[in-house]
Amino acid sequence: MASILDRERIIAPPGHSRWLVPPAALAVHLCIGQAYGFSVFNLPLTKVIGITKSAPDDWKLTSVAWIFGVAIVFLGLSAAVFGAWLERVGPRKAMFASACCFAGGFLVSALGVKLHVFGLVILGYGVLGGIGLGIGYISPVSTLIKWFPDRPGMATGMAIMGFGGGALIGSPLGVNLMKAYSSPVSVGVVETFVTMGVAYFIFMMFGAFTVRIPPVGWKPEGWTQPVTQQKLITTANVTVSNAVKTPQFYLLWAVLFLNVSAGIGVLQTASPMIQQTVGVSAASAAGFVGLLSLFNMGGRFFWSSLSDKLGRKPIYAIYFALGGLLYALVPKAAGLHSVPFFVALVCVIISMYGAGFATIPAYLRDLFGTIQVGAIHGRLLTAWSAAGVVGPLLINFMRDYQVAHGVPLAQSYDRTMIILVGFLALGFICNALVTPVDSRFHEKVMQ
Repeated sequence: MASILDRERIIAPPGHSRWLVPPAALAVHLCIGQAYGFSVFNLPLTKVIGITKSAPDDWKLTSVAWIFGVAIVFLGLSAAVFGAWLERVGPRKAMFASACCFAGGFLVSALGVKLHVFGLVILGYGVLGGIGLGIGYISPVSTLIKWFPDRPGMATGMAIMGFGGGALIGSPLGVNLMKAYSSPVSVGVVETFVTMGVAYFIFMMFGAFTVRIPPVGWKPEGWTQPVTQQKLITTANVTVSNAVKTPQFYLLWAVLFLNVSAGIGVLQTASPMIQQTVGVSAASAAGFVGLLSLFNMGGRFFWSSLSDKLGRKPIYAIYFALGGLLYALVPKAAGLHSVPFFVALVCVIISMYGAGFATIPAYLRDLFGTIQVGAIHGRLLTAWSAAGVVGPLLINFMRDYQVAHGVPLAQSYDRTMIILVGFLALGFICNALVTPVDSRFHEKVMQ
């Protein structure tokens, strides 16, 4: 089995179409993107014993919420830890490891639910599944950039778009499976976890066994390094150990952290925010959340593809400048009670939130080359783990603080939006400070 997974076994033969690689990446990202839809299990997990309603010994909703949080933390940590290993062993072995961890996380969690041991559920989906998320998230990035040096933003956007859209498959799949498996003695979570674990493993194997890497020195026929943005796009390479010594790495860490902190804070409170500010129904709010998922997914492809034309630094300037304006207008839309205005603002905001994830690998490639871009990307994703904590905590704390001090519920997000504008202003400055990496960090031997 080990030889089948070796890097040498997946070097593409002459004439292999590079367009066969994005579907392999999508197969993995559409599966692990289910993490965004894990909330469909939150309420059922609070009724495992009571079935129709929570029993005294059932888990509390506040406890269940930790499952997703732990998974996101381990996503960032595992991406950072295993990035260099991925570059060494290649995407097939990494995708295989991701599938084993992600699917195995479902199975361990199913056992935890069956035995009603919450620690096993955290260990399963949170730790083991989170490791699978991290390895799977970065596994195709370096490969896609090497296959598409002419359009790296589009290539990574296609794959990471899958992560943003995974919930569109995973959420209804989970709901329908629980409905099918539910009975007077079961809420159907155990059976659903097992089914999804097996199904996702099989689907991810398609990605693992169809992915290919280009031969050393390969480039698209007739393609040459573009002359535009030559100042920022390097033809040299920087290893991960040197990349983390550069100010550019930490500037991009801040860029990702600030963009994600602002966006994820809005995303995780989207449903209550639209209900409390402009007064829509819970059903309409659910439709709004689904619409945001589409913009989250579509923005990853649209904006990252546009970055191939405009350049990474200008596109992030747009994210921060336009985003800051839109965040500032959200309280205005709420004050006018204009649902279309409010929805339009937040949809564009979330499209640029998703785009921040999709564009960052190409930005790293521009600055650090391709030799270990997957490993560098993995280290940078610790910004996501940090933002996943800071963004939601900030927006929830500010809302609760203002309500406790007499601010009407409909206006409780106003100051938070202004603070997030400040986040984006800082992000704009960090992006503006990005310059080419000093040549002393370049590898002497090109690959």
